[in-house]
Amino acid sequence: MNDTPSFSRDTRIFVAGHRGMVGSAIVRRLEAGGYRTILTRTHRELDLIRQDQVEAFFAAEKPEAVFLAAAKVGGIQANNTYRAQFIYENTMIQSNVIDAAWRNGVQRLVFLGSSCIYPRDCPQPIREEYLLTGPLEQTNEPYALAKILGIKMCENYNRQYGTAYLSVMPTNLYGPNDNYDLATSHVLPALIRKAHEAKLSGATSLEVWGTGKPLREFLHVDDMADACVFLMENDVREGLFNVGAGTDLTIAELARLVCRVVGLDATIVFDSGKPDGTPRKLLDVSRLKAMGWTAKIPLEQGIRDVYAEYVRCCRP
Repeated sequence: MNDTPSFSRDTRIFVAGHRGMVGSAIVRRLEAGGYRTILTRTHRELDLIRQDQVEAFFAAEKPEAVFLAAAKVGGIQANNTYRAQFIYENTMIQSNVIDAAWRNGVQRLVFLGSSCIYPRDCPQPIREEYLLTGPLEQTNEPYALAKILGIKMCENYNRQYGTAYLSVMPTNLYGPNDNYDLATSHVLPALIRKAHEAKLSGATSLEVWGTGKPLREFLHVDDMADACVFLMENDVREGLFNVGAGTDLTIAELARLVCRVVGLDATIVFDSGKPDGTPRKLLDVSRLKAMGWTAKIPLEQGIRDVYAEYVRCCRP
């Protein structure tokens, strides 16, 4: 393998999962940065769960760098309900892509993980070295285990084969192309949809899962994409990097913020019979900050932007 892998405007870049929220943000960032050859495939064109299809794609298209953003994702309810699908599909997707990348000479790869990889009761803020130091949150353990495997694949392919594969762990993401299906969505898009529908119906209350006490950090997906490209452009060869905003708020505070943005005047009712998930997940982002990268989009402004998109594209 080449000791100095390159990443230039002429690099052939494969963005796996380009129709998802993260993948589409990476494509936008690459296009804005003047990258000329961005390879994408829909699920119909390339099923990443199928090893034969992945191998054939890499052999034919010869990508030189990969952003692995494809994954089966969802909120607490989806993670806890479709446990077998989450562990199987995510394990197969990342295993096929990472291995095919190596077999076809791909030097540079960024693997997109999730902050749920960290133990449920981590010291706060969560540092990268806390990985595998305690039990996981049970509601999303299958998804977390799959993502941990992806991190370890990158780490060990680097050690054995000399590749330059790195992993990024985003905090809770939101932004364009988010999922607003209440059965499978994460907390922020679910709140946006529920608040909007409550406003249209004239409801005087808004039900929120859990106690409202857990603390969560949120990052606009365009900031996430910028961090991924930043690491590639700065020739970071390996490692695990948290990507977040560096601040958090309670779910109750988030619900009030969403109501303010939507223009809903309603009483927030917490359903304490529903799970809260991890008590707190605030990422320590000092590693990326020391390299010169920080998030730029304030939370309220980001929510206003995605709500405007939601009203324009998804709902009347």
